[in-house]
Amino acid sequence: MTDCTEWQLLLQADLDGELSPAEAARLAAHEAGCAACASLRKRLSALSARIAQEAPRYEAPAALRAALQAAVVPAPQGAVVVPFRPRARRWTRETIGFVAGAALAASVTFAVFQPATTNPADQIIADHIRALQPGHLIDVESSDHHTVKPWFDGRIDFAPPVPQFERYPLLGGRLDYAAGHTMAALSYRAGKHIVDVFIRPADANATAREGTREGYHYICWLQGGMVLWAVSDMDPTELANFVQAWKDT
Repeated sequence: MTDCTEWQLLLQADLDGELSPAEAARLAAHEAGCAACASLRKRLSALSARIAQEAPRYEAPAALRAALQAAVVPAPQGAVVVPFRPRARRWTRETIGFVAGAALAASVTFAVFQPATTNPADQIIADHIRALQPGHLIDVESSDHHTVKPWFDGRIDFAPPVPQFERYPLLGGRLDYAAGHTMAALSYRAGKHIVDVFIRPADANATAREGTREGYHYICWLQGGMVLWAVSDMDPTELANFVQAWKDT
């Protein structure tokens, strides 16, 4: 076993879409400095793509398809029900044993999900909503920026600002992965609401913007060489006040 054994297991899980945003962010940070793991990702990705293109497909009997379709639970309002196209799995000892059965099930399985999007605002909001689930909001819990800021050292390759506000108590921070970037995420309390601030170094494509998606408001701005996204379900005016307080630090 090598020092990268655990990372390589996480890498395989990431290719199967099984990692949380925080785990994916840690893995991305490791791969940035590990040529072996970065090379392994390329090889496994190429293998997965080849399997997806060349592996045989098996059509399920009409009777089985009809029975499974009749058993599908009605989708929530606004969701889309489409035939599920599972991603090709790796040909390992763990997967070879059930490939034949999975190939049969693949043609008759259905998934319920919200439409995918490449819009950064949609992805940021989705990560904020996911983080609000129990146990996902904070990796380092503290109201002291002297505790939260050093926690990011060695985990990401930039130093995020971690301001403190009397009106908006700091809850802590975490690593996140959104819109194709590893980000530092800070959580603040604003009355009964949670405000997440996602931070990464600005690049040539970074632009200020703001808007609303399904009751969640966001403001993106550039400051100190960073691009920052503040997201919350609080009133847009209050969110703007929060962002202004940040800009004034």
